[in-house]
Amino acid sequence: MLSKNLVYRQAVGWGSGLPRELDSAQTLVLAFAAPHYAADPAPFDQLAEAFPNSLLIGCSSSGEIAGSDVHDGSVSAAVTRFEHTVLRQASTPVADAADSFHAGARLAAQLAGRDLRAVFVLSDGLGVNGSALADGLSRHLGAGVVVTGGLAGDGSAFQHTWVLNGSQGLAQRVSAVGFYGERLRVGHGCDGGWHDFGPERRITHAEGTVLYELDGKPALDLYKTYLGDRAQGLPGAALLFPLAVRREGAGQDTLVRTILGIDEDRRSLTFAGELPQGGVARLMRANADQLIDSAGRAARQAMDMMGAAASGALVISVSCVGRRMVLGERTEEEAETVAESAPAGAVHAGFYSYGEIAPAAAGRRSELHNQTMTVTVLGEA
Repeated sequence: MLSKNLVYRQAVGWGSGLPRELDSAQTLVLAFAAPHYAADPAPFDQLAEAFPNSLLIGCSSSGEIAGSDVHDGSVSAAVTRFEHTVLRQASTPVADAADSFHAGARLAAQLAGRDLRAVFVLSDGLGVNGSALADGLSRHLGAGVVVTGGLAGDGSAFQHTWVLNGSQGLAQRVSAVGFYGERLRVGHGCDGGWHDFGPERRITHAEGTVLYELDGKPALDLYKTYLGDRAQGLPGAALLFPLAVRREGAGQDTLVRTILGIDEDRRSLTFAGELPQGGVARLMRANADQLIDSAGRAARQAMDMMGAAASGALVISVSCVGRRMVLGERTEEEAETVAESAPAGAVHAGFYSYGEIAPAAAGRRSELHNQTMTVTVLGEA
């Protein structure tokens, strides 16, 4: 198994050049890019030309991770040639949020097959219900398949996200790659580092990903009260104060949800994942040290699952744009923490997203997270 990091910048292109010798039917090319590259696909055309037999998958980002660095305005790529693992790509349009579960089911049908061990999925970040997408994939693939990935980003603008379809960036698209073979080893980890503040509030009116009322009061009004002067920066400012939600009853998992949009007329908030009607919600906050520590925990969870197979592995980080806003100038410390947890010879790439998909723990079904660092490690025994 051989991997290499690549970074594209408009002024210098791919720098030292593209490792064409890694091209094969068992090669994965991951590309995470600044949003404006949808209108300037030259780097993707170059990847497709250099790796004609490989699988190319990628999306827009809110920051590109390459090794220990975080870039803006770039393309971060990782080229990995597996020795014993078969790869298969799947893609589907998603008409709207209501089509998300079915989109996951369509991907699962394309990828289902003997010896399927893992799926890495990338989705449009604005027009998709990430919870339903993850549910559709997981339910139709079965418990033995690890599903990880994320929702495309657009900085803090929340205007236009895209997923690669060939070398073209398209909105309302979901793409995935399946990994097949008994020699594949998969590690995964996720951790948030956020903590609750303020009172718990009942979700008294929610429909899918749209939250209308908390404790019988308009959700947008409540959020504006907490944000104060920062409310002028909605929806981006809400990334600093995500919502922890859980269903009613003992033993229910708490998930973090991020705001993607607001509706001033309906006084509502639209989130990246579903809100449980009748459930409980609470605001959250964090500081930089807590987020950096949580990234280290996520990386260690993933590495501990790998054993010796971690050597030379592909490490993929998907972190949330909201974490980046809190981290500010310390953002690279999060990437450094993950890179330092990886063994010698491993390649680390990733992106800042509008939602992260991973199991909450080993043996659990994959689901959508927000404001969370997720780490996927792929290696071979």
